Amino acid sequence: MTDTHTGSAPGRVRAAFHDAGVTGWLHAVDIDSGAQVEVGADQPVCTASVHKLPLLVALHAEAAAGRLDLTEQVECPPAGRTPGPTGLAAMLDTTRLSLRDAAYLMMAVSDNTAADLLLSRVGLDAVNRATDRHGMTRTRAVHGFAEMLATMRQDAGPDGTRALADPHVITRLRALDPARANHSTPRDMTRLLGAVWRDETGPAEHGAAMRRVMGLQVWPHRLASGFPFDDVHVAGKTGSLPTLRNEVGVVEYPDGGRYAVAVFTRTAHTAAVLPAADAVIGTAARIAVDALRTP
Repeated sequence: MTDTHTGSAPGRVRAAFHDAGVTGWLHAVDIDSGAQVEVGADQPVCTASVHKLPLLVALHAEAAAGRLDLTEQVECPPAGRTPGPTGLAAMLDTTRLSLRDAAYLMMAVSDNTAADLLLSRVGLDAVNRATDRHGMTRTRAVHGFAEMLATMRQDAGPDGTRALADPHVITRLRALDPARANHSTPRDMTRLLGAVWRDETGPAEHGAAMRRVMGLQVWPHRLASGFPFDDVHVAGKTGSLPTLRNEVGVVEYPDGGRYAVAVFTRTAHTAAVLPAADAVIGTAARIAVDALRTP
């Protein structure tokens, strides 16, 4: 569905983005029938923490190939942790945990330290092999999360995080440039979600493990906000950077319908808290999924 008429699903998605004060791109697809709704689905976008999903897929691919054991224990000392407000990144003492538990923290609370711990074990090449394997020709991991944050500090200059309120500073952040940061497209991300939900990424037990940790994500204010029903299950992964709010995920209905959705947004506002920009991700996803469910 690519019709631009305001009464069509794409038209209503565009109107929702406009009303929320964001520029947005969306791809939604029925995982089983292939029916789709798209709004700029092939637009290159910065993935931010959404790229933790390809890392998760690469981790399980390496485990399925016997190159690592998901129960392998790793130690994480306080020194050198990737900054972040959640999980290991926010802890003060040395921790020891398995690779699969680090994957849970990476996906459920978007733990940057856990992500870089896994990336150091898997490697960027494995992440890119995983996306290449699934035909994601416009998706590439170019750096880890510590490196991404380091470029932001460098680009912000001597005023540090305070400078991120300045729109002129925002324009020079490499982390917000798809040509220089981890990037993908909405269509590529729904392609990967569909592969995970159809067990095309490897043995079924690995698909089930990935779906489980995505279903444990704690943030209800974006994709899940569009589906406030006890019997509808939403599993997703958010991504956030200054002016960027993203989420990709799968919405599953009790009648068996399952829909992969990827929504990426950008706003001119530099405020860290913009409830309307968060909520429109759920609104846009609901419009698209309702259209896919309507005969």
